[in-house]
Amino acid sequence: MKDLYLECYSGISGDMTVAALLDLGADLNKLKTTLKELKIDDEFEIKVSKVLKSGIEANDFDVILKHKHEHNHDHHHHHEHRNLDDVYKIIDRLSDEKVKKLAKDIFKVVAVAEAKAHGKSIEEVHFHEVGAVDSIIDIVSVAFSIVNLGIENVYVSTLYEGRGFVHCAHGDMPVPVPAVLNIVSDYDLDIKITDREGEIITPTGAAIVATLKNKEELPEKYKIKKVGLGAGKRYPDRPSMVRAMLIEED
Repeated sequence: MKDLYLECYSGISGDMTVAALLDLGADLNKLKTTLKELKIDDEFEIKVSKVLKSGIEANDFDVILKHKHEHNHDHHHHHEHRNLDDVYKIIDRLSDEKVKKLAKDIFKVVAVAEAKAHGKSIEEVHFHEVGAVDSIIDIVSVAFSIVNLGIENVYVSTLYEGRGFVHCAHGDMPVPVPAVLNIVSDYDLDIKITDREGEIITPTGAAIVATLKNKEELPEKYKIKKVGLGAGKRYPDRPSMVRAMLIEED
């Protein structure tokens, strides 16, 4: 039985979590094979690399979107707006039932929170603000990694968040953004608002925590078997990382 502790003192996002879990030993080659099953290869590629954060080496997971060149006379960029049903259809192509279920569970948390934030039904929410492909890849990659590592129990630290405003498609949104606040409130997660300016918890990050967390208090004493570090990209001038630890109760 494997226990995971996610330490979120500089926020959490999908890509940070994937990077940390890969650093912890989730199988990158198997992940690539799994992502091929989604059959959206023409839309993205992934890049995994090592970066320095405040002098500490961390793992970086990047989803690079491939821009399809469309011959469009009116110069409008064509973005695919996918709703939850479209996303589920893509996730349903996965062969591993456990990964499929976990990925859909996480996505549903995001969809419900976004729907509530925008006053829409869950069917009406389109994942373009979220960046549909980004979210699908991050969420499927997290689900794969959890299953691949054989993790049963997940403990999560208090979620640290910034403050102020973040610029998005709808204009300026207060931090924490409404979807994050909805998830934190619906799933009774501990949050601490810090003095840092800006958003460091993404809806995907919050949804991952909400779905995975199944243990409240860390054991009084535990051994740390392995540590994985996932780098954040938002604020290059400060250390931002998720630390994922495999722990064993002493």
